[in-house]
Amino acid sequence: QVQLVESGGGLVQAGGSLRLSCAASGRTFSSYAMGWFRQAPGKEREIVAAIRWASSTYYGDFVKGRFTISRDNAKNTVYLQMNSLKPEDTAVYYCAAADMPRYVSYTYYYDHRNYDYWGQGTQVTVSS
Repeated sequence: QVQLVESGGGLVQAGGSLRLSCAASGRTFSSYAMGWFRQAPGKEREIVAAIRWASSTYYGDFVKGRFTISRDNAKNTVYLQMNSLKPEDTAVYYCAAADMPRYVSYTYYYDHRNYDYWGQGTQVTVSS
């Protein structure tokens, strides 16, 4: 069982930055793939970024180099650094953990149904 707690959301002006953190419980954190998803009102949940190992990162098409996902296995924490924020980035951001098979297609990371554990979400609001 893994428990996830997000923090770092808030209100920021367009062009600003936020850093989201997700603290995970459990001793096997390093073995999980971690993802950040977001969901805006009336829209489906979509991938923001995912990370397996340090060199295995995946991003949603809309990110376009603005966000960076990273993880610190010693602290059981995954981060999402968001720069150049836009009003359309406004959403609830969720942290998720997946006990994935070792070898999967990159598309596996993009499907929220492949994730086993979810945090409660943190609101990000970007004003214009």
